[in-house]
Amino acid sequence: MTQLKSKGISLDNLQANFKEVHTGLNTQEAMEESNRCLYCYDAPCIKACPTSIDIPKFIKKIASGNLKGSATTIMEANPVGATCARVCPTEELCEGACVLNHSTEPILIGDLQRFATDWAIKNEQLLFKPGEKNGKKVAVIGGGPAGLASARELARFGYEVTIFEAEKEAGGLDTYGIVSFRLPQDVSRWEVDQVRKLDVEIRTNTKVGVDVSLSELEEKYDAVVLTIGMGHVPMLGIPGEELEGVRDAIEFVKETKTQPITKELLGKNVIVVGAGNTAIDAATCAARKGAADVKIVYRRTAKEMTAYDFEYDFAKQDDVSFHWLTQPVEVISDEEGRVSGLKCMKMALGEAEADGRRKTAPVEDSEFTMDVDVVIKAIGQNRYTEMLEQFGLDHANGVLKVDPETLQTSKENVYAAGDVIFAKGQGEAMVVTAAQQGKEAAMAIHKKLAPAPTLMR
Repeated sequence: MTQLKSKGISLDNLQANFKEVHTGLNTQEAMEESNRCLYCYDAPCIKACPTSIDIPKFIKKIASGNLKGSATTIMEANPVGATCARVCPTEELCEGACVLNHSTEPILIGDLQRFATDWAIKNEQLLFKPGEKNGKKVAVIGGGPAGLASARELARFGYEVTIFEAEKEAGGLDTYGIVSFRLPQDVSRWEVDQVRKLDVEIRTNTKVGVDVSLSELEEKYDAVVLTIGMGHVPMLGIPGEELEGVRDAIEFVKETKTQPITKELLGKNVIVVGAGNTAIDAATCAARKGAADVKIVYRRTAKEMTAYDFEYDFAKQDDVSFHWLTQPVEVISDEEGRVSGLKCMKMALGEAEADGRRKTAPVEDSEFTMDVDVVIKAIGQNRYTEMLEQFGLDHANGVLKVDPETLQTSKENVYAAGDVIFAKGQGEAMVVTAAQQGKEAAMAIHKKLAPAPTLMR
């Protein structure tokens, strides 16, 4: 990765800290890497990809110089394939399954996927066309990865699709929630445009349940796909967290992607509470904003953290320090009401919980205080429970109940995909998984609504 620029000195340096750190493969590197591929029959890398991209096929097209064909192969299977080329844990998925792991080094599948999709972005390629209109209408609530995937598939099947998006722009997590030095907004915007140009209407700044009701959508549309994701970070449940210097990690990362990078310091000493990918993103953003000291505190150990290994390594290279078995118990303020410290206590690991992570218990007489100017909460996200109840949908603590085969909810013509159906203990909630679920919901709708002869593309 690139070296972090001198902190807090130059505006140019601070802005450079938020430019993409990995430049990708050049043409010669991509050609050499693609020619290393064995183009396996019944390739294990395809099986390891949640969207089942035909990886040998797209790599072979790179080797032959057919970059549009390569990008089309990728995006055919994964409507957010340009994003996933940057953010997927490829070492756990496709590259982890590569047969060359047993002899040399795995093919750099993620980098090759990025090479092909970057070419398509740079050359403003429109890879797909809308299908012949079939007279049916579908509403998609939420314009994140799952929503875009559903809308893209349905538009290609010939449906009139409208996406209802609460934010100013569509793209969800990809547009707002993944740090710009790993995923620039232009990548997500291109993927959104690929969907919009299939005659999909995207109504931004529109909140379902506020600006339009679910019942209205059920009346006007033949089916509805609910892909609302999750909300803000929950409260820590400790004294002092109402102070101004306590931030929401989701909102903090969003600010770095939507507002100009300035010399205004976030704080000299920053502590992030949590150890998931969002916590890592918040910590690295704080470091790149010029904070002199950034710490992550987590009540378990590195073994139990949910962040990817490459995220963990990335944070350490940005001089983020980690404090394991540490539980915050109070945010302390100075005489002027500003955050000045975080009181914590040490924890001990106990037996494993249902999800495999071990329980924790406080260590007696272990309290201590760390100096801090800003505390960033990154302990997961709230569910849109009230919205689901307003819609009259069956759920379990905010997790929608769906048919595992069709992703149909408790309402006949309402389907769901993405984080809104993701429950603890079901594996990892990844961008690529959300995209696949969006495709599956679209196919289930198509099988139900379309005349039999049009089921095949």
